[in-house]
Amino acid sequence: MKHAKTKYISYLGAKQHLILLIIPLLLISIITFIVFDEVSTYLYLSLISCGYIICYVITYLAHRQNMLRLWQHLEHVIYISDTTYELVNLSSQYDSEQAFLDALLLKAINVIDDAEMGSIILVDNQTNQLQFESVIGLNSDALQDINFTLKDTFLYRLTQGRCHKTVVISNINAKSPKQYDQFVLPNASTKPICSTLSSPIRIDGELYGMMNLDSNKIDAFGDYDINLVNILTSEAANAISLYQKSKKIELLADYDGLTELYNRKKFDAMILQWQHHPELASYIIILDMDNLKPLNDLHGHQAGDDALKTFAQSLKSLWHPHFLVARYGGDEFIVLCRGPINILEQQITQLQNDLSQLNPAIYFSYGFAQYDQDWANAFKQADHNMYSQKRMKKQRNQP
Repeated sequence: MKHAKTKYISYLGAKQHLILLIIPLLLISIITFIVFDEVSTYLYLSLISCGYIICYVITYLAHRQNMLRLWQHLEHVIYISDTTYELVNLSSQYDSEQAFLDALLLKAINVIDDAEMGSIILVDNQTNQLQFESVIGLNSDALQDINFTLKDTFLYRLTQGRCHKTVVISNINAKSPKQYDQFVLPNASTKPICSTLSSPIRIDGELYGMMNLDSNKIDAFGDYDINLVNILTSEAANAISLYQKSKKIELLADYDGLTELYNRKKFDAMILQWQHHPELASYIIILDMDNLKPLNDLHGHQAGDDALKTFAQSLKSLWHPHFLVARYGGDEFIVLCRGPINILEQQITQLQNDLSQLNPAIYFSYGFAQYDQDWANAFKQADHNMYSQKRMKKQRNQP
């Protein structure tokens, strides 16, 4: 909604003004001629008309100003709604929740006129410890050194611990009883913080954190800003909740639920982005557990699941994030990595030794194949080499 449109809506046209002025004046004139004599009529009519016109002008100007304020408020609300809608729909572009919160905080500072800096502080609901997660215009290093809890905040004190509404602190230096308030926060910025809007962010009924918007002006924020921030934090809570849920869906779609490695679908998609190195050859390694069924039979399926998770974590610690590691299905894992091959073989041999020392022990077979451009042929060769090793072990009657 453009400002020009709001100005147009808040003004009355000439025709409307004439109607609103002439009709009441005609009625006043008729009544005056009926009630008063001719001499008094013109005098009273002049006085009443002047008074009416003055009152009309004053009322209209007040109405126009009120309409402009209302439309300005509506513009802010629409901007907030568009902002959170944009953040939610573009959430996939953010690599982490912190990056998402940084974008959200920046939008919030742009919405509130006198806000110059701010922070989003997350709450650990188990310990009530607070952590500055997103910071704009403040010294993040100084803030990270603060050790404080929810009870130390203005929001907690001014809401008697309920943390259910937005509060305004108009003169921080005058009202701060603790060193945390008086010294650390004001000196965390190039300009002293004199006013703060602190608003709780609740997700699914629990306090997720709080958004603080700061200004170096005293009495910078009023009821109008409180209303805007209430709308913003309410929408922000929805945006954060949707962002978290979208990330969970993304995890379910791309990762194996048991081992937290890439699943087959994600691994196959990531192959297309694999960059071949001019000096190091690329290799496929297929690894398959040898004793998953005996573990399940002897110790139960929980022991089998634990073994799969231990095996996956060992592969992840060894090669992630430099290489692609995935659970390809069942007890079969796959790795796409770069040589030299003798180093890779040494790593696998060491891994076999380490896992065989566990109780219960984990045994696996593996197969290598060099990968140039023909994925299907390389996969077939690695799979063949892995099963060849399995057969040799069975012939020797060893795991």
